[in-house]
Amino acid sequence: MELTKHEHACVRVEKNGKVLIIDPGTFSKGPVLDGADAVLITHEHFDHVDVDKLKAAPPTLEIYTCEGVAADLTDVPQKVQVVRHGDAFEAAGFRVRAFGEWHAKNHPDVPVVQNVGFLVDDEIFYPGDALTVPGVDVPTLLVPTGGPWLKLGDMIEYLREIRPARAFSTHDGLYNDIGLGLVDNWLKMESEHQSADIRRLAAGESVTLS
Repeated sequence: MELTKHEHACVRVEKNGKVLIIDPGTFSKGPVLDGADAVLITHEHFDHVDVDKLKAAPPTLEIYTCEGVAADLTDVPQKVQVVRHGDAFEAAGFRVRAFGEWHAKNHPDVPVVQNVGFLVDDEIFYPGDALTVPGVDVPTLLVPTGGPWLKLGDMIEYLREIRPARAFSTHDGLYNDIGLGLVDNWLKMESEHQSADIRRLAAGESVTLS
């Protein structure tokens, strides 16, 4: 299985000729849906879902997401399937389990939206904008490293609670080069602390997972 990082919060997973995309939002540039067989969307914020991208994609594309997002996708040509915490399903040959229900608390005057995390093939866990602990083994964690709802200490505690063999940064598109340097340093420190592969992938960079 190959994992490719796109800008900000979007990742591409490939296996046996099939392509799964997670959270293709407006911050992710280029044709991120090219060749995609299925899409997983964690929540409704624009940096995680771009309706125009989906409208331009083939109608055969499979879309799986929470009820809140599905309500905004009534005009897309694809079939949208609602999933909830505890659901298990197959998307384009990938086994997926859903964990979590809500986005992390953000601005006190902004309502908390639905957010569902996805565990793909019992290998990759993408929590979306939440620090959801799925309660199962997570070999590869896509860990949020930036955002108005996230503190550094909370991110480090999350890594230490999950204790993945590998963790790669996501939700890092709000940083400039100085901020990305800080992320690299924080993850390097934690990698050494846990003796694990914890780091940031550059946009377009890929890794092969066992």
